[in-house]
Amino acid sequence: MSDSTRIVIVGAGHAGGTVAALLRQYGHAGTVTLIGAEPVAPYQRPPLSKAWLKGEADGDSLRLKAPEWYADNGVDLRLSQTVAAIDRAARTVRLSDGETLSYDKAILATGARARLLAIEGADLDGVVALRTAADAEVLKTALAPERHRVKRLAVIGGGYVGLEAAASARALGAEVVIVERESRILARVACPILSRFFQAYHRERGVHFILDATVQRLIGEGGQVKAVHLGDGSVLDCDAVLVGVGAVPNDELARAAGLDCEDGVLVDLSGRTSDPAIFAIGDVTRRPMPLYDTVMRLESVPNALEQARQAAAAITGRAAPEPETPWFWSDQYDLKLQIAGVPIGCDDLVVRGAPDAPGFALFHMAGDLIQAVEAVNAPGEFMVGRQLIGRRTPVSRALLADRATPMKAVALCPIPSSLEAS
Repeated sequence: MSDSTRIVIVGAGHAGGTVAALLRQYGHAGTVTLIGAEPVAPYQRPPLSKAWLKGEADGDSLRLKAPEWYADNGVDLRLSQTVAAIDRAARTVRLSDGETLSYDKAILATGARARLLAIEGADLDGVVALRTAADAEVLKTALAPERHRVKRLAVIGGGYVGLEAAASARALGAEVVIVERESRILARVACPILSRFFQAYHRERGVHFILDATVQRLIGEGGQVKAVHLGDGSVLDCDAVLVGVGAVPNDELARAAGLDCEDGVLVDLSGRTSDPAIFAIGDVTRRPMPLYDTVMRLESVPNALEQARQAAAAITGRAAPEPETPWFWSDQYDLKLQIAGVPIGCDDLVVRGAPDAPGFALFHMAGDLIQAVEAVNAPGEFMVGRQLIGRRTPVSRALLADRATPMKAVALCPIPSSLEAS
């Protein structure tokens, strides 16, 4: 590209902030404009439900870059701004304040937003979704310990963010109840063994669960949420409500511009959309997954970083980075859950270790190939499992299940399919 190539990045979250930095790192000399809806520069979001909520982190520690980095590196950071429209023919974006910016390449990093509850009281103060630093600050303030009163948090949805926030709230001394419409927590994202383990672990630490439950409405007083009214008529008093019932991709801007979308912006392995001049990265995308011969939308920091590298490399003419095995993590109490891969097309589950205490791993198998691994305080199983998934290495299920066999031995001694059956 020439030094005059203009790049506009729409969205200043983890993906947008990272791709801006990578463009400069990869040698892009043209203009870079980074547009963010929040009033703060790009920051890490995973700590919001953990360190931030417990008061162990602040805005400075979460920043992706120091405030002066953007000006020092020629990145025009526009905060508290959104893009109202994209004119693909003219290659311009119109900002919320009416200003128009021209681009040669645009990158959409608009992320995803929390799925809202379509019930009475969902707009009360104290009802948060924990997607932004502002959300986390509202929740932290609501749960701040008081000398003569125990605070109460109601979590609607038994997903990872809700469980992380529950663990943090318990660390602050708050009472916590999790309301889940399914018969188990993590029903949409984890296997039953993992669900049972985490539910038991939280219960032992004072978290209450109400399963197979629906929320009828939220009750307020003076505009502040005070209780959750369930479908069976029971009422849960609370000081705050955390809603964690999934996320929706912010693909409206792309749809209005005529880009191909399907529950997210469709992109290729370089992050290109159906318009070669426009890329999309992060939670807003639906991307190819060559390991599984499918396309899917991933909501994770590792995915945002991988796609930022892909787009920055394509735009600057660098060689495409090697595809990565998708991975995720969740910290709760003294537990670190690490997940690699996606359990697609599996026919068996291999359990390594005792799944009633930390230090076990669950391997989702398709024949003699590992499709995904869920590891609880088992970093070795996670790391080697991730490598085996990416390399499509056949393994022996018997060795994999044997905790006495080191994972390195499992990795170094794969059993071909023809021998496994014998």
